[in-house]
Amino acid sequence: MSTGNLTTGRDNGKTENPSDLSHTETRRNKFAKIERRIVAIKQELMGIGEMRPGSLTKQYRTKEDKKWEFYQLSYTHKMKSKTNYVRAHHVAELREQIKTYKQFKKLVEKWIDLSIEHSKIRVDLSNRFQLK
Repeated sequence: MSTGNLTTGRDNGKTENPSDLSHTETRRNKFAKIERRIVAIKQELMGIGEMRPGSLTKQYRTKEDKKWEFYQLSYTHKMKSKTNYVRAHHVAELREQIKTYKQFKKLVEKWIDLSIEHSKIRVDLSNRFQLK
């Protein structure tokens, strides 16, 4: 007679190996940690302010003399490359928006990485305790 699954209480006809239980607990702990990190990322994203993609560069009409400077904002949106001229008094604000956009992209990328790992663990745990 089997003892059933010690973690889920299911009787699948197998006796649980203690090392399997240890692995399962480790996976469950990692699963919970990933869930907490995803919640934290979502909270950070809620606090994101104004943002704008692109890079801001200082240009000169005559490069040799570095005369007549101006700023350009270059970015790609919806598969189209764009360039805008920017007045000097807007530069600080745009730099902050670009910095915020980079932070946003980094958080979303981390969220996706964690979601992939979360899904893999969920499938692994499900496969371990599925009745066959």
